[in-house]
Amino acid sequence: MASVTIDHDLLLRSYTPEDAPGLFAAVDASRKHLHPWLSWVDKTTKVEHSLQYIQDSLYGPFTKEALVLGIFYQGTIIGGIGMHNWDHNTKLAQIGYWIGKSHEGKGIINKCLTAFVPFLFDKIGLNKIEIHFMPANKRSAKVAQRLGFKTEGIIRQSIIHNGMPQDVVIAGLLKSEWQ
Repeated sequence: MASVTIDHDLLLRSYTPEDAPGLFAAVDASRKHLHPWLSWVDKTTKVEHSLQYIQDSLYGPFTKEALVLGIFYQGTIIGGIGMHNWDHNTKLAQIGYWIGKSHEGKGIINKCLTAFVPFLFDKIGLNKIEIHFMPANKRSAKVAQRLGFKTEGIIRQSIIHNGMPQDVVIAGLLKSEWQ
């Protein structure tokens, strides 16, 4: 079980099956807020979906494909952060994150990524981290820029989101660029 302490209030840690009700509640409370950016939100309609996600996520570190952590504020799930599409040959992976509406704009994602990025470089051994986001997601663009990620390009209409083709911005950060 992975965990990264951010400060006395914030902790990143692997989910446990007991976290399913809290994870579902966090997603459900911010459904409208998360919907424009995250396709999985519409598929999370009951606690059992969150439990299945947690159970699936627990295999990621063992198969060396992914690492999924909850963002816990004073013991309550308020978001999630993770690494996926792990390419061992190039030592490259993508990261993703989300935070509940009531905690947005407080610098929490920035604090969490400031701890998570060096964890991925130093403990996991990555050489490059990418963030993929839709051009309209200005908050993710600011997060990437604030952390030193460089926009590498836009892949046109490369995903289907809410039934429509969407462009994806790819921002990358090399280990040698991390402060």
